[in-house]
Amino acid sequence: MENTANSSFLRQSSENKPLEELLAAPTTNGKTTIHDIVKPVFPNAADSDYANAQQREQALNSIGKARLQLGKTYLPIINGEYTNTAQIVDSVNPSNPKEVVGKIGLISVEQAEHAIKAAKAAFPGWKKTPVRERTAILRKAADLMEKRRHELTAWMVLEVGKPLNQCNAEVSEAIDFCRYYADEMERLDMGYKYDTAGETDRYSYQPRGISLVISPWNFPLAIPTGMTVSSLVTGNCTLLKPAETSSVIASKIAEILVEAGFPKGVFQFVPGKGSSVGDFMVKHPDVNSITFTGSQEVGCHIYAEAAILRPGQKHLKRVIAEMGGKNAIIVDESADLDQAVAGVVYSAFGYSGQKCSACSRVVVSAPIYDAFVERLVEATRSLNIGDAEKPSTQVGPVIDDKAQKRIQEYIAKGKREAKVAIEMTAPEDGYFVGPVVFKDVSPNATIAQEEIFGPVLAVMKAQNFTEALEIANGTNFALTGGLYSRTPSHIERAKAEFEVGNIYINRGITGAIVSRQPFGGFKLSGVGSKAGGPDYLLQFLEPRTITENVQRQGFAPIEGVDS
Repeated sequence: MENTANSSFLRQSSENKPLEELLAAPTTNGKTTIHDIVKPVFPNAADSDYANAQQREQALNSIGKARLQLGKTYLPIINGEYTNTAQIVDSVNPSNPKEVVGKIGLISVEQAEHAIKAAKAAFPGWKKTPVRERTAILRKAADLMEKRRHELTAWMVLEVGKPLNQCNAEVSEAIDFCRYYADEMERLDMGYKYDTAGETDRYSYQPRGISLVISPWNFPLAIPTGMTVSSLVTGNCTLLKPAETSSVIASKIAEILVEAGFPKGVFQFVPGKGSSVGDFMVKHPDVNSITFTGSQEVGCHIYAEAAILRPGQKHLKRVIAEMGGKNAIIVDESADLDQAVAGVVYSAFGYSGQKCSACSRVVVSAPIYDAFVERLVEATRSLNIGDAEKPSTQVGPVIDDKAQKRIQEYIAKGKREAKVAIEMTAPEDGYFVGPVVFKDVSPNATIAQEEIFGPVLAVMKAQNFTEALEIANGTNFALTGGLYSRTPSHIERAKAEFEVGNIYINRGITGAIVSRQPFGGFKLSGVGSKAGGPDYLLQFLEPRTITENVQRQGFAPIEGVDS
C-alpha cells in the first residue's frame, strides 16, 4: 500500500526528486482546517491538551486558586435570589475527607414550595420567549464554561475526586450539551407543514411546564448541565436539585446559567435532602416532568410516585430516568489482546469504576482466557492509585465513606463466590478502594449481577460466542457493552443480538460523545430517549397539530368583531 500511494516516500523517490525535498518536514496549509476536510454533523468542543506545558500549568494553577476558596458557603437560588437556609452541610474532598470543599445550604419543604410557585409564575412568560432568545442564552452559557474550563476541572478534582484528564473531557461534554441542544431546539422550532389544497396542517411543539432535574455526583458537571439546559431551552421552568456530594460544582453551573441570562423563576438552584425535599417536589401536583440520573432503587421510587395522580393535578408526569448498568465486554479468540486489555482496564477502572457506563464484567473466549487474565492482571498492577489532584493518578478515591463500605462488602462477597486474580492496595487516608479483579466468576454470582459502582471487575469464561452473548445479556440492565473481535460474523451478531443501548466495538465502552454517540439504555437501565441525541428534547415538549380550512367564503369585518 505504501508503494502504491502517490504521496509515498518510495513512489516519489523513483521520480528522481532531490533528497532534500524527500526528507523535508511536512508543511501545513494555514488556509484550511480539519473542518474544511471533514465536516462533522456537530463540531464537538476540544479538550485541553495536557501534553502542552502551558495548558497543564493553567489546570494545576486553577486547583491552587480553588483551594483558596475552600469552605465557602453555597446557597440555593430561589426566584432569582440567593436564599439563606436553616440546614448547612459540608461537602468534603474524597481524596482527603478532612478538607471541606464547601458548605451547602439545603432548602426546606417550605422553600421548595416557594420555588415551585415562582416557577409557575414565570412559566407563561418563558413559554412565549422566542426560541432564538432561549438558544442564545445556551450558547452564552457554553462560552462561559469554555472560559472557566480550568476552574471547573479544579472543582471536580476537589469535590468528587475525579482525575484531571477526565474532568477536562467532562467540561467539553457540558459545553457540547449546551450547543447541541440549542441547535436541536432551533430545528424543532421549524415544525412541520403538511398543507394540502384548501387546508393548512401544521405540526409544532410547546413546553410541558415545570421541570425537576435530579442529578448525580459521578458526572457532576456534564449530566446536570445536559438535563437542565435541555429542559430550559424547550421552554420549561426548571429546578436543579443536585446530589449532595457534588453541590459545589452544581452551584458553579447555577452561576453560569444565571450569568448567561436565564430569568428569575425560570431557572432555580434547589439543593436539598432527596428523602424529604426531593420526594416532596417529585409528588408536587404542579411539577410536569422529572429528569433523574442515579440508582435503580431511587429511580424506580420516583417512577412509582410520579405515576400517582395528586389532588389538583391536571396532567400525567413525564419521567426520564437513567439508572445504571452491569456492563460487559466480550473478548473473543480473534481479538487483539493488546487493544482489549487496555480497553478493559480503562473502561473498568477509569474514575474508580464510578461511571454508569463502566465495564464491570468481561466475558472471555475459552481458548484465550488464561492469557487474557494474565495480561489483565499485569495491566491492573501498573495503575497509579492516589489523590485525584496528582497528574499521574489513574485511579482516585470513591465518592464517600458509604460507597467505600458498600464496595468493600461486595469485594468480601466476591471472595466467597470466585477467585481473586489481583487486589490492589490503596491509600488509607481518603475514601480509596484498590482495583480488584475476580476470575472464574459464575454468571449468576452476586458480583456478576448487581451494580457495584466501584473498581471491581468480574471475569467469566465462555466456551463459544453464542454462550458469550448469553452471559453478556444475562442481567436486568441494558446500558453499554463492548466487543473486541476481528471476526466479521461475531461483530455482526453483536450488533444484532447484544442487548445494550450503546455498543462499542474494538474500543473502550466509556466516554460517549454528544451527537456522535447519544447515550442511554433500556430494560432496568432506564426509560427515555438518549442524551445528546436527536430525540432527547422531544421528552420536554408537547406536540400540537393545527388544521385550518382556508376555503372560507369571505372574511368577517374587523370592526365590531370581539377580540
